[in-house]
Amino acid sequence: MIENEISNKVIGCAIEVHKALGPGLLESAYEECLASEFNAQGIRFERQKPIPLIYRDVKLDCGYRLDFLVEDKVIIELKAIEIVPPVAYAQLLTYSS
Repeated sequence: MIENEISNKVIGCAIEVHKALGPGLLESAYEECLASEFNAQGIRFERQKPIPLIYRDVKLDCGYRLDFLVEDKVIIELKAIEIVPPVAYAQLLTYSS
């Protein structure tokens, strides 16, 4: 599956979760339900995947974690907020570098 196909499936799952739950819950609730929806749709994913930080050629485990890595290609970072702040975009760029 290519990234666009994965993204379309992920968005469909997220819409299903949002239709069922609506706004206002904690990210952890949406994460649990999205994982359930991925399983129901047969979408392969890793949840809370650790990502090391490399500092001066040293690999450090600083607690960076992806909310989801879907099909080994698409990073999902859940946010239960009205407006996405610029720091959230920077966070995703950090994960993908």
